[in-house]
Amino acid sequence: MKLKTLLTSTALALGVANAAAAQDPTQACFVYVGPIGDGGWTYQHHQGALAVKEAYGDKVEIQWQENVPEGADSERVMTQMALSGCDIVFATSFGYMDPINNVAAKFPDVKFEHATGYKRMHPNVTTYNSRFYEGRAVVGHIAGRMTETNKIGYIASFPIPEVVMGINSYYHHAAKVNPDVELVVTWVYTWFDPAKEADAARAMLDQGVDVITAHTDSTAPLAEIAKEGGKAIGFGQASDMAAFAYNDDGTPGPRVASIIDDWSPYYVKRVGQLMDGSYEQTDSWGGMPEGEVVIGEMTDAIPADVQAEAQGMIDAITAGEYHPFTGPMSNQAGEQFLAEGETIEDGPLLGMNFYIEGITAEIPQ
Repeated sequence: MKLKTLLTSTALALGVANAAAAQDPTQACFVYVGPIGDGGWTYQHHQGALAVKEAYGDKVEIQWQENVPEGADSERVMTQMALSGCDIVFATSFGYMDPINNVAAKFPDVKFEHATGYKRMHPNVTTYNSRFYEGRAVVGHIAGRMTETNKIGYIASFPIPEVVMGINSYYHHAAKVNPDVELVVTWVYTWFDPAKEADAARAMLDQGVDVITAHTDSTAPLAEIAKEGGKAIGFGQASDMAAFAYNDDGTPGPRVASIIDDWSPYYVKRVGQLMDGSYEQTDSWGGMPEGEVVIGEMTDAIPADVQAEAQGMIDAITAGEYHPFTGPMSNQAGEQFLAEGETIEDGPLLGMNFYIEGITAEIPQ
């Protein structure tokens, strides 16, 4: 009788423990290369993390670490996250690629996701990206139509395919509507360094560039353009950067549109899949059709006809009717890589390491 009571009590205890375990919230953790207040890349990833919490409430808990340098520091942070009970870790910068695979090998029961990477060395590693080049096409069109000096600029972070394809898309669509346009590219070799980004913008302005876009993370280029008092325009990068859309007196500011990386749909989906058991290793590359690349409000600084043209491109890309890399297109040497009407496949696009015809700069090696 005592044995039966003991067994019953043990079974009840196990049942309570299992029920409690089943109700434990999913731990979703995020590694950020910059501060969540950068107003750009990291800010937008954090908005995606907050969307996860909003979507699932008490069923999920989020953790994050800001300002994590790429390299050994990120490996230590991800290791600590795995040890602390994180069920899924999102590493949100390209330079986390090898560290995340190193940590994933040690924690096979934890899911690891790497933004903008391509290495999936273990079954618990997923890669995800956004088709930023779609947004570059739209702002490139606006740049080509609005430049008065025929000099447009691109502040570039690192010479990786993601950035190179962005430069090509930006210039291609500017040149399609303005064959006289010249592109100035400045490499800053950082994702987030407001001082370097501001210096790059200032150097461009001094060269007569009057439209600037950036592939970096801060609002510094727009702040520098604002000092010109209307002599140049720019675009929000990664987030809307709406603070620069209008001046205090209500007149249009330097930011005339923006490329918004909306990670919310992806993060909500992936955490949901982990919770409902449908999660699988993937390689995701979403864009305008998935709601992951969004063009922010076009201000009145952009003429109505140019706004209509830009909106037409947005609609066509979203509907799958237009690809920004549609031939004919040639490389710098004049060698055609896309025939008339041909579109580039994802493989070559993801490995793009050359400039298109018309760009006179060189890609650093």
